[in-house]
Amino acid sequence: MFGIGTPELMVILLIALIIFGPGKLPELGGSLGRAIHNFKKALHTLETEESEPKPLSKTSTSSSEEQTH
Repeated sequence: MFGIGTPELMVILLIALIIFGPGKLPELGGSLGRAIHNFKKALHTLETEESEPKPLSKTSTSSSEEQTH
């Protein structure tokens, strides 16, 4: 897909280990996982809201008609 093989992935992980250190990597991975989970959850919520029919709301013309009578 992106042309990332095993050697490239190892270099990326090594650089991340050097930058963030071994103590922060699990925390960083957990926060990334939570962000992806919340993003998928929000997309699913939007999809279900779009697929459900929306109830008709009263328009402002009905209130203006009541005022004239």
